[in-house]
Amino acid sequence: MFNTIASAGRRVLPNQWDLIAFAAIMAVLTAIAQSYHGISAPLPAPKEDVIALGYGNLPYYALRTALRMFAALFFSLVFTFTYATLAAKSRRWEMVLIPILDILQSVPILGFLSFTVTFFLGLFPGNTLGAELAAIFAIFTSQAWNMAFSFYQSLRTVPPDLDEVARGFRLTGWQKFWQLEAPFAMPGLIWNTMMSMSGGWFFVVASEAITVGDTTITLPGVGSYIAKANNEGNWSAIGAAILTMAIVILLYDQLLFRPIVAWADKFRVELSAGQEISTSWVLNLLQRTRWLRMGFRPVFASLRSFSLLPIRIPRLLPAATKSNQPPSRILDALWIVVVLAVAVYAGWLTVQYIATEVGWEEVAHVFVLTFYTLVRVFLLILLASVIWVPISIWVGLRPHLAEGLQPIAQFLAVFPVNLLFGATVSLILYYNLNPNIWLSFLIIFGTQWYIVFNVIGGAAAFPNDLREAANNFHIKGWRWWVQVMLPGVAPYYLTGAITASGGSWNASIVAEWVKWKDHTVEAQGVGSYIAEATDKGDFPKIVLGVAMMSLFVTLVNRLFWRQLYAYAERRLRL
Repeated sequence: MFNTIASAGRRVLPNQWDLIAFAAIMAVLTAIAQSYHGISAPLPAPKEDVIALGYGNLPYYALRTALRMFAALFFSLVFTFTYATLAAKSRRWEMVLIPILDILQSVPILGFLSFTVTFFLGLFPGNTLGAELAAIFAIFTSQAWNMAFSFYQSLRTVPPDLDEVARGFRLTGWQKFWQLEAPFAMPGLIWNTMMSMSGGWFFVVASEAITVGDTTITLPGVGSYIAKANNEGNWSAIGAAILTMAIVILLYDQLLFRPIVAWADKFRVELSAGQEISTSWVLNLLQRTRWLRMGFRPVFASLRSFSLLPIRIPRLLPAATKSNQPPSRILDALWIVVVLAVAVYAGWLTVQYIATEVGWEEVAHVFVLTFYTLVRVFLLILLASVIWVPISIWVGLRPHLAEGLQPIAQFLAVFPVNLLFGATVSLILYYNLNPNIWLSFLIIFGTQWYIVFNVIGGAAAFPNDLREAANNFHIKGWRWWVQVMLPGVAPYYLTGAITASGGSWNASIVAEWVKWKDHTVEAQGVGSYIAEATDKGDFPKIVLGVAMMSLFVTLVNRLFWRQLYAYAERRLRL
């Protein structure tokens, strides 16, 4: 009897894993509370020196930067689950939302900041919260588009047999989304979420050290620390910032992303049990807790019940997927007319604003500069694809290797290209190199990882039974690549390539106009045009550059990338 009571007592009391988990949770809450004091502080004076290059300040700066990035990530997930789902489920909304997404991912971060920083500062005058929201919004713009494209791609490529099973079980649209479509999209979305965090780090310098014309707003963070160290040419401070970034990346990789990747393995589409399983020591720790699991059990039960509610969402617009009834041509025509009318009106307002200072000669000049950037981006995407697609497939098919390389790839992806400015400018000036060639590699330095992470995610999600079937039919060598793996990861690759293309246009504003101390090196392109206009605070030229870039990106995506994507969706679905 005493043994029974003692055993029951042990089941009620928390175990050592609970104590470790509670300590970690309290540490996170304490860090957030400490950071909140800085967020609600008054806005510093324009000439006030906010950043000190002492190494002891880096932990606090890293905390502020990490919180901004996770806040942006939260809003990016909300955006993804609403925007991408509406685009995938409604054919008419898809005609509007996907081109808008193409344009949004092409607009440079500084293009957003030029017009939004004043808006957010006006919401909270004299308070740091306005500048914080502007920085979070800038990071959001570097995260959300990639995640939305990934989720949209996954919703459009759900295997038809699984869709038929859902209809056989008479699942409502709500139940089908949470029981089939969202789980199917989860592996790709998680890998793209990691890539989006990397994209946020890539532009964190621009978001924390905001300069538009004569106005400069600096927020405490690793990005502003890097900007100041870069301007002063302080290599020891730059090295300390890189080490801090590596530590932060390792922490959130181990504590957040690796547990999520291991948890999401159960959503892989498999008909055999031969695949390797990802593991995470943090996930194992959480699964061994007693009180924590008991506390969250009602929450998970409520979420599951919520996802199983027989909610029948009325179909206001025809779905983007196949339907038994042909779509109404009259409604389609009316919808297109409305969309075109709105687009023409917006275009007319843009032309009127640009015409206040800019003539047709300037427009023709920007057109030529945008064509230069187009050629640069296309060649760099081709080069990155040839190098990284085979490597990424090889890594993605080996989960344990992917786990080991995951933090390394994240660190390379988040490495701010600004830190290479000093070495790049020095080499170009010393050897008298052509900036139009050698600055180009700064464009692809951060955006190539969109291809890497998407292809790794596609290879990791590739069904193991299809690999076994290929082995049974002795499909090896070049035939294995052409007939099995490349078609299998094609939708994922195209998602990454589209995002990398848009990201490269975005990165051109940083890479085509490089400043280091008193030296400025410029490559011909629309990115350098926008950067120089932003530095001077010339808003009509900023709008002209952004509009021309958006036009080019939209046409390229519509006429090239989307045609390839439609082919992959028709012919290469699993």
